[in-house]
Parts: sequence; C-alpha cells; structure tokens
Amino acid sequence: MSKEYETVIGLEVHVELATKTKIFCSCSTAFGSAPNTHTCPVCTGMPGSLPVLNKKVVEYAMAVGVATNCQINQYSKFDRKNYFYPDNPQNYQISQLYLPICHDGGIEIETERGSKTIGIHEIHMEEDAGKLVHDDWEEVSLVDYNRSGVPLIEIVSEPDMRSAEEVIAYLDKLRMIIQYLGASDCKMQEGSMRADVNLSVREKGAALGTRTEMKNIGSFKAIARAIEAETARQIDLLESGEKVVQETRRWNDEEGYSYAMRSKEDAQDYRYFPEPDLVPIVISDEWLQEIRDRQPELRDEKMKRYMEEFGLPEYDAKILTSVKKLADLFEQTTALCQKPKKVSNWLMGETMRLLKEHEMDAEELSFSPSNLARIIAFTEDGTINGTVAKEVFEQVFVGDIDVEKYVEEHGLKTVNDEGALRETVARVIADNPKSVEDYRNGKEKAIGFLVGQTMKAMKGKANPGMVNQILKEML
Repeated sequence: MSKEYETVIGLEVHVELATKTKIFCSCSTAFGSAPNTHTCPVCTGMPGSLPVLNKKVVEYAMAVGVATNCQINQYSKFDRKNYFYPDNPQNYQISQLYLPICHDGGIEIETERGSKTIGIHEIHMEEDAGKLVHDDWEEVSLVDYNRSGVPLIEIVSEPDMRSAEEVIAYLDKLRMIIQYLGASDCKMQEGSMRADVNLSVREKGAALGTRTEMKNIGSFKAIARAIEAETARQIDLLESGEKVVQETRRWNDEEGYSYAMRSKEDAQDYRYFPEPDLVPIVISDEWLQEIRDRQPELRDEKMKRYMEEFGLPEYDAKILTSVKKLADLFEQTTALCQKPKKVSNWLMGETMRLLKEHEMDAEELSFSPSNLARIIAFTEDGTINGTVAKEVFEQVFVGDIDVEKYVEEHGLKTVNDEGALRETVARVIADNPKSVEDYRNGKEKAIGFLVGQTMKAMKGKANPGMVNQILKEML
C-alpha cells in the first residue's frame, strides 16, 4: 500500500517598505537608479559611521502588525547578525532576533477547500543587503550598494500551509493588506516583495520532516512551481530510503529544478548579539493607538461595504477591491457621478480590456476619475453615444485627455437633428431594398443591418435610439 504524504510549508516574506529614505541613513530608496548613486558612509559600512533609526519604518511595521492581528512589542531591540558576503558591506546585518516588533498574529485565507487561518510567528525589521551583479562577459561580479540599507520587514509564518494553493492565497492576502496600508508597492518583479519557502514532507500524522529552504523566489507562478518540484524531490528521496538534508536551495525557474546552495546555518553561526549602536525602541500606548486609529479600510471591509452601500454584486466588489488603485478609481469616480454600477462596468469592461491590450498592471492606471465621470455623464445625457464613448475612453486611458475638448474638436457629439437623420435613413432604405424586403417579410434582424448602415453613414455619431425609431416609422 502506497504511503500518503503531507507537505508542510512555512514562509519568510521580505517586504521593502515604501519610505523615501533608508532605514539608518538619509539616502534615497528610489528603484532603478545608476549603481552606487544612493550611498553614504552609513549604508556602505564605513568605519566610525553610526546608524540613526527612521521612525517611519517603525510605523509601517506596527501598521502591518496591527492589520495581521499581531501582538505589538512595545519594547523591542535591534540585534547584529554577523556574516561575510560581498554585498553586505559591514559584514553584519542589523536585524531583530530576540525582541522583534510584532509576534503571534495570523490572517485568514480562502481556497477551494474553504477558509483557514495561517499563523504569523513574528514580524521583524531589518536592513536589506546590496546587490551582486554578475557580468558574464568580463567574468566578474560587481556590487551595487543602492539597495544596502533599504528598510525591510520580514514576516515569518507558522508552518501552517499544506499546498501551493494555500501559499499563493496567503501571499496574495498579505500583498493586498500591505498595499492597502501603503507600506509597500509589493512589486515582486522589482524585488520589493520576496519569499523564502521552508518546506518539508512527512507521512500523514507523523512528526515533522527535515525541511529545506528555497530563497528569494520572484513570482507567484515560480513559487507554485518550486513547491510542486521540491515536494516531489523530497518524496522521491524518502521513497528510495534516503534522507532529506537540511539545506538552503536555489530554485531555477527556467530549468524547473532547485539545487543546493549551502547547508543550513543555525542561529549560533550568525553570532547574534544586541546592536550596540542603537537604543531600544519604546512604543508608548498613545503612539500605538495613533497607528490603530490611522488604519485604512482593508479589502474585506471594503468588499462588504461596496455590496451594501452601492448595491454591487459580489463579483464586481471582488474585482474592484482586488487592486487598491482600482478601488480608489471606483470610489473617486462614483463620488463625482453617483452612478456606481456604471463606473463598475467601465472599470471591469473597457479598463480591463485595455490593460490586457497594453500589457499593463492595474497599479499603472493613470487616468483621472473626473474624465471617466465626464464620459459617463455624456453617455447618460446623450451628448455622445456608446461607440463614441469607447473611442474617447481609449484616448483617456492612454493620455488622460480633456474629454469635453476632445469631443468638441473631433465633432463627436451625437446628431439628434431629426431632419438630418430622416434624410440619411431615407437614403439607406433606398440603397438596401433586399434588407427592407426581409424586414417587411417578418425578419426582425434585418433592421439591425439598416441601423448599422445609418450609423456608418453618420460616422457613428447618430443617436441609435432615434435611428431605430425613424427606421421603424419609415418602413
């Protein structure tokens, strides 16, 4: 009888915080600048330089802790984690081991199998290391210290996940909470959210197996593939009577396999000790309350409100709240035009279509709510028809053009002039005797063709309702 195996997964998620400056100095955290241009003696580890803690980092860490139902340590400390690596300029990293800022929290996830709470062991603050850039042409590695000292929080889960599906649901929920808080943009492609996957396999009901850790996997799809592959690898080892070795592995997504990097270190390898250059962080009751009071409405509450306040179906509410940018656009446009369902339709229909066409993320949307509200108002009062509205919206989507000006300059206003319409309809009837005969013989669909021909003759600017009415009357 074949054995039944169970995968046990815990995650360490590193999130770069959205502060303007680094955690211990005033260098910029902007992404994508020329190498080594955002550096100073502190973040390049020069002897005699001293760190000064960025208050905003503590506030973001507290906000994420509150939103993930953690206990906040009102007395917390930094520790020094010692290791040598070329992109680590001080030969140590300032992190938190003994008294992290948040502990014992959890978030609820939804999967096919229902809802489940994933525990959060702790959240701690630390500085990021620099970045090694490998130049294959010259066969050298170069170090860019721009990222060195960028503030991170590390969110350490309990080993509560049992499948790739649960892991992705957890990461998705976490990303959404952090984006709603404005604590990070969580762009995996830019490295501002990275996940280390700790995974072990055991026979159902047995004690925990030996775990491996896969570092810094850069996308949800790659994480799911890495989990499937590592689970299969460990089961194969156990089935053939071999042991799983505790080690750090690197996942190669192109090749679809992982390889060993180094055997797993224990905490004592890092010779942790309290960071001597920084005082402990003391969080007053007032400061903590201030952070609690500032918490924004998160996705779950927003979804519920959209259904109750705006009468939106659950499907709409789910999609509109899936990205904070969409939710903001929806609320701001609705406030201007008071037509929630119409706004929802534009965002879920044309906006989604154009995002796909332009291969963009919803976070990159840059058109103003007032322009979308104006298009909706113009369509509602008959200034422009549906076809023209879509054409104008494409221009708004790309360049956020002035709707009124564009409609005026391009002569796109709907023609409601009955005389002009009757003239065109008469011409269309005369030019299409076959369709006229079909309609008179009871083929209702034939009128659709005649409406289309009239709209074409009017360059799409006629009022379709009037065209329909006049056609029926004249036929």
